[in-house]
Amino acid sequence: MPAIEFRFPGGRYHATPWGHHVNEGLVEWPPSPWRLSRALVACGYTTLGWTEVPLVARSLLVRLAGCLPRYRLPPAILAHTRHYMPLGVLDQGREKPTLVFDTWARLGDGVLAVSWDCGLPAEEYALLATLAGNLGYLGRAEGRVVARMVEGVPRCDDAFPDAEGRHPGPGWEQVPLLAPLSAEAYAAWRASALEEALRPLPLPEGRRPPKALLAKRARAEAPYPADSLACLQVETAWLKRHGWSHPPGSRRVPYWRRSEALSAGAPCPAPPRRARPPVEAMLLALATASGNRHGLPAVTRTLPQAELLHRALVGMLHRRGTSGQALELIGRDSARRPLTGHRHAHLLPLDLDADSHLDHVLVWAPDGLSPAAQEAVRAIRRTFTKGGVGDLGVALAGLGDLEALGRLDDPWGRALRRLIARSEGARTWRSMTPLVLPRHRKRRGPHSLAGQLQAELASRGLPEAGVEELRDEAPGRPGFRHYVCVRRHGGPPPPVVRPLSVRLCFERPVNGPIALGYGSHFGLGLLGAE
Repeated sequence: MPAIEFRFPGGRYHATPWGHHVNEGLVEWPPSPWRLSRALVACGYTTLGWTEVPLVARSLLVRLAGCLPRYRLPPAILAHTRHYMPLGVLDQGREKPTLVFDTWARLGDGVLAVSWDCGLPAEEYALLATLAGNLGYLGRAEGRVVARMVEGVPRCDDAFPDAEGRHPGPGWEQVPLLAPLSAEAYAAWRASALEEALRPLPLPEGRRPPKALLAKRARAEAPYPADSLACLQVETAWLKRHGWSHPPGSRRVPYWRRSEALSAGAPCPAPPRRARPPVEAMLLALATASGNRHGLPAVTRTLPQAELLHRALVGMLHRRGTSGQALELIGRDSARRPLTGHRHAHLLPLDLDADSHLDHVLVWAPDGLSPAAQEAVRAIRRTFTKGGVGDLGVALAGLGDLEALGRLDDPWGRALRRLIARSEGARTWRSMTPLVLPRHRKRRGPHSLAGQLQAELASRGLPEAGVEELRDEAPGRPGFRHYVCVRRHGGPPPPVVRPLSVRLCFERPVNGPIALGYGSHFGLGLLGAE
């Protein structure tokens, strides 16, 4: 009595019962005898190099078709996922999707056993063992399987055919499974079906039949495979072409299985999520819907683009109910007072490929971004741009410490290293975006250009530096006078809106980023290492 054990390395068995749509959410459990026979045939063609079914295999498959198997079933739970599959059809300017269910039986480490109550000659037994050992999947291709012949018949009484038409008692339910007809039953059925199909096309007596008649008879015979083994090898396209609603040479057999064989329980609780450690910075990439890089905002919109992204992040925190856990991103404490010391987040829009268009945003906090802040940044998918053709797509391009971000491929890594100067530091720094002084400028004293910048440096924990005001600006780039230098939200504007360009010279190398003055948390006053 042959028996095969099946183990599913992925812990899942995917198979839809014959005659049902995948979106009905049904699983064929246990695997039908028809599916098992077709799996063995397919394995012979794909792993044993068959070009046609050999005689030993024919004898084996015919013998198994004449004997309905019994099953030992491991505990199984019905599970599914849902996703929207694009159809490639536009509906009101958007691609139209359709809801698709992927249903499976979750088996874990359970073992399925199948036994046939029939004897096999030695060569057929050896062939069945070889086919079982070479099986790669059972059901759909997601149902990876490892099978082997077992010595001694396992106890297979969890599912069996209804031979006597008698209910086995409480705790059992009936399911229909597709099984192949025996060779004798199929031959008798085919002879009767062919007789009915060819009755309108009789052969003439005493003379040679015309070719047109022979062609019609051949077409009438085509939907009926030659034998039961040929029925196991027909494809779905062949069935559709000949109008079959079920495979020829098959029958539905009622099986009894235990009522708890396939349970639909509550989903397993999700494993506890590990808290993300704080990170120093997160780099976001910007993109237009068309992918045209020249459609990105101009560098002159550094300040408003940072403001718009900040409003989106704060809104995301409020929607998630985590605004109290990411004060460094909001910029205010629990009493709504602005944070001091410049240790909270900076949103620095950047032009890393030097084409005068903003393509990235660096979200940087000297004291680190909390897990709640990281989740909000990851959740942002789009931001806005005034006067643009549409929303801007936002995607996370990298996160970690600033020195790691500086190791990105050039030209982005080179531009970030100029901004960061993290490993070796730099003594000379020059304006990359316009500097706007927060107070009225005086000729000398603490309100002079140098006095205000020294105070800014001290508030950020940086040493004093020599200050040189520059008259020239970077060639080939928009002048600082074209930049937007006043925030639309967030407090009073600066007393005088006069964009400046400066060079700072430190006595020893220092690290960046360095952003000074009004709007420094939103990209203004940003300096790069020379």
